[in-house]
Amino acid sequence: MKNLETRYLERLSDLYPTIAAASTEIINLQAILNLPKGTEHFLTDVHGEYEAFSHVLKNGSGSVRRKIEDVFGNTMSMRDKRSLATLIYYPKQKMDMVRKTETNMEDWYRVHLYLLIEVSKRAASKYTRSKVRKALPKDFAYVIEELITEKAEVNDKESYYSEIISTIIRIGRAEQFIEAISELIQRLVVDHLHIVGDIYDRGPGPHIIMDKLMTYHSLDIQWGNHDILWMGAAAGQRGCIANAIRICARYGNLDILEEGYGINLLPLATFALRTYQDDPCTCFRLKVPDRADTDEMQMNLRIHKAISIIQFKVEGQIIARQKSFHLEERALLHRINYERGTIRLYGREYALLDTNFPTIDPKDPYALSGEEEEIMERLEKAFVNCEKLQQHMRFLLAKGSLYKVYNDNLLYHGCVPLDEEGNLKEVEVYGKKYRGRELYDTLDAYVRKGFFALNEKDREDGKDIMWYIWLHPDSPLFGKNKMATFERYFIAEKETHAENKNPYYSCIEDERVIDSIMREFGLDPAEGHIVNGHVPVKRKDGESPVKCGGKVMVIDGGFSRAYQKQTGIAGYTLIYNSYGLLLVAHEPFESTEAAIVKENDIHSEIMVVKRMKNRLAVGDTDIGRELRGQIHDLERLLEAYRNGGIIEKL
Repeated sequence: MKNLETRYLERLSDLYPTIAAASTEIINLQAILNLPKGTEHFLTDVHGEYEAFSHVLKNGSGSVRRKIEDVFGNTMSMRDKRSLATLIYYPKQKMDMVRKTETNMEDWYRVHLYLLIEVSKRAASKYTRSKVRKALPKDFAYVIEELITEKAEVNDKESYYSEIISTIIRIGRAEQFIEAISELIQRLVVDHLHIVGDIYDRGPGPHIIMDKLMTYHSLDIQWGNHDILWMGAAAGQRGCIANAIRICARYGNLDILEEGYGINLLPLATFALRTYQDDPCTCFRLKVPDRADTDEMQMNLRIHKAISIIQFKVEGQIIARQKSFHLEERALLHRINYERGTIRLYGREYALLDTNFPTIDPKDPYALSGEEEEIMERLEKAFVNCEKLQQHMRFLLAKGSLYKVYNDNLLYHGCVPLDEEGNLKEVEVYGKKYRGRELYDTLDAYVRKGFFALNEKDREDGKDIMWYIWLHPDSPLFGKNKMATFERYFIAEKETHAENKNPYYSCIEDERVIDSIMREFGLDPAEGHIVNGHVPVKRKDGESPVKCGGKVMVIDGGFSRAYQKQTGIAGYTLIYNSYGLLLVAHEPFESTEAAIVKENDIHSEIMVVKRMKNRLAVGDTDIGRELRGQIHDLERLLEAYRNGGIIEKL
């Protein structure tokens, strides 16, 4: 019987049937190893802010502006550079404006086509022709390749390029061509995108962001706790469904469910209006004060309360069902004295701010009323059967995971659970204990079981683990001792609202702890970095996103408008290019309209976290290591051809 290596080389010979073919591929791969490393772009905690997210994606956190600066330097005014950048970000809208004031559009087309071609040449210079060719827009692939590729055999290059551009203008395709080449530049300035969690909740457009990500050329996603919440909801986990609806109601974003995903909330709204019609629901004020007095917002107040009560009930049911979660202290409805309007917590009695609970039976407080049960059944079916939501969740499963190791960087959203001494904490999951990387892998596997397991118990356990990851003290995506939702709604005393962080956050400057985490995930502490989000960095209070001497970067700086008063900025992003690591702090994004009309880009401050002594090449990356492995295999194939072990297929 043939050994495994011989069988593998025979399969490889199907792809490279001759010495010439294998040799050519080795040369090609070796050439790729020496190209500059592609630019990686890291974003986190975008929380549904699709306009700001879209703009940062278009400008590559300043990567487009840097390319313009590289090409034109002092030969172009800052105003013209800003105008060119705006054209690249929003080509169609910008040209619509220009047409209203420009008297000679042909000249304008000609000038800007030349400018865009020069920028695209620079953006394409770090890639092979093959990779650039794959990125070219279908309608103009041949023409763009001609314009951005040097033609050594053409004597009068200027005349050659001028004739192509003149033809584009003459046949009325200039605007379509400008759109195509602008989108090509956007694609080429960023080689790979990392989303380090929390696409969902708070902002109005997570579904729009998901649509955008599904068309992006190269990316990975590390799930955040809010993403896991929506994944659980899509799988039909009732605790996740109730939480997702409650958060949408709280931030005035029920349109996400109704219009974005087509989920019918009419039964819930009808029930809420009838049940809480005379209830002012003051404890359930929305985080949209500018619209608080509208009829719609008044309805949302009642929906907010109705779904919150349902949430506390279904969570109590999960806690009773999943004893191994050890969350008994977070089942609170049976602790209420309904006659006195108080609750006993933490060894003392607190008065409740709201005592109107018409659907709660004090003798069986976690039982849903008949109408609540019917509502949850309908909502569960709506989430599970929503084609668009399921499509988005399948994408999160395909491109996402709880963590990723990529080019010596460890990416995760929240924290690695630690004990008080800063050691990896043992965490129980369904009766077995795990810690560190094994904990992440186990939880990741259960998430996938929640969608795909054939065994019904495995599937139900997988669904419940998504709710566990959302709020459990030992969850690497939550990292606090409790989720004090009930206390924040119903108890005035602030001490009950406290959510104490996992020791990870107090150890984040401890090099011994950070080095041990990196080793746990297979990284060399001398070379590696940790990139995570989840907890907003309060820059206005002097907090730095760079921790532990540059080994950790917390890049949640307040992308969500809800956080910007706390942070003082509108988010951090990270760029990792061939020259090093750049941390970018963004000012708030006014609007897409202002970005086009006023040519207002997001003002960003750049901090160099790490500058490389020598420019990084593809050979220094994970892809480079894979290519070296391919080269090694091809060299073994060449050897087999030459010693007669495998016959060429001429």
